[in-house]
Amino acid sequence: MIRVLLADDQALVRSGFQMILDVEDDIEVVAMASHGGEALDLARSLRPDVILMDVQMPVMDGIAATRQVVAEDLSRVVILTTFDRDDYLFDALEAGAAGFLLKNAEPERLVEAIRVVAHGQGLLAPDVTTRVIRRMTAARPEAAARTVPGLPHGVELTARETEVLELVADGMSNQEIARQLFVGEATVKTHVSNLLAKLGLRDRVQAVVWAHRTGLVD
Repeated sequence: MIRVLLADDQALVRSGFQMILDVEDDIEVVAMASHGGEALDLARSLRPDVILMDVQMPVMDGIAATRQVVAEDLSRVVILTTFDRDDYLFDALEAGAAGFLLKNAEPERLVEAIRVVAHGQGLLAPDVTTRVIRRMTAARPEAAARTVPGLPHGVELTARETEVLELVADGMSNQEIARQLFVGEATVKTHVSNLLAKLGLRDRVQAVVWAHRTGLVD
């Protein structure tokens, strides 16, 4: 069972998300918070698997709360926002969020994000992945050099690992990569795990950022 904490300052939004998630057999909403400070307190006491975190909230905003949640290793965070803004995405990644979705996403996409993030992977909304990361790398080169290191000394990626990383950076899922390369999905998962370990990256989100910032993909 994936235990989820909902953090949003609008009661109707929280209720709507709860209705979507309550019908899923493998997801349980364990608590709801109306601001970032409350979400942080609940995360400390309940240790949910995933927090759905709004950005604009009173008392403590979602970015600040995410930064503290990640620092204390309390949960994995999916940022949900109404606003398609580059600074929100960049700040969310800097804070350590494992996922970023717009609130107008399909319910199926929200459920998928929770499952993906709960299993240790990362997820970005498809419509913002390439556009925002490319703009972000051009606008914030100093942050790129500081937060996303290059290839570790003495570490090399195999040709296949490099190919998989390029496809991950293009926003492809493991299933799509498997079809593209004519291999099994389990094989792709192994390659992704290996390249993340070699590069010292936490999840697919960081892999996408790394690939764009280092120039592996245009």
